[in-house]
Amino acid sequence: MKKKDNQTLISFYIITIFPEMFFSISNYGVTGKAIQKKIITLDCLNPRDFAQNKYKSIDDRPYGGGPGMLMSVKPLYLSIKYAQSLLKNATVIYLSPQGMKLNQTNIFQLIKKKKIIFVCGRYEGIDQRIIDSLIDEEWSIGDYVLTGGELAAMVIIDAIARFIPGVINTIKSVEKESFYNNLLDYPHYTRPKKIYDMTVPEVLLSGNHNQIRLWRLKKSLEKTLKKRPDLLEEKILKKEEKIILSTFKKNKK
Repeated sequence: MKKKDNQTLISFYIITIFPEMFFSISNYGVTGKAIQKKIITLDCLNPRDFAQNKYKSIDDRPYGGGPGMLMSVKPLYLSIKYAQSLLKNATVIYLSPQGMKLNQTNIFQLIKKKKIIFVCGRYEGIDQRIIDSLIDEEWSIGDYVLTGGELAAMVIIDAIARFIPGVINTIKSVEKESFYNNLLDYPHYTRPKKIYDMTVPEVLLSGNHNQIRLWRLKKSLEKTLKKRPDLLEEKILKKEEKIILSTFKKNKK
């Protein structure tokens, strides 16, 4: 995707009863900068605005009994339909612990959608009829439960924003981060060379770019093998990487 001047590359609509929560990512960090540059648009819709009762309540008891409350059907339905009228052909995503688990590969797929409506559930969730009729995809950021989908939506938006052209100035810095190529990141050091009896590895001070590259690759592979060996199972290894991993395994014996 090549960005033209003032061309929005991805648009988000958030269905949430707490639109104020999105002030942080709308005004700070890389996402805030992307919104200022109009690379990203982010708008919120509050289902309470579509509630037609006196107290603007948007929750109700579940049929069949059980603990907790569910979000009411009508306000949520109307808010999603309204968002769809504003963001034509958008993908509607419900943030749910039952959804597909997010990873770096998924992020690249989500970027391609260009228009996304996030539905942030609250209480015990949303009526299944909403999921069956209006939700295109369900996504989870991990095997745990949050009090609502807002934080999950922010995580996904931030992860997407980092890979949109023009958001981060140096794409190479993004490409070297953890999970980009199924590898964890190598260790980083900054000035001074020595502090509190702790020193920087000599190779990083050598000025030999090939030795530095090799050291970083070894450290990255070593860290991944130790902490997340599952990532290596999914990675197509280069010849150099195979040799390094083979050496690690021999030294362990």
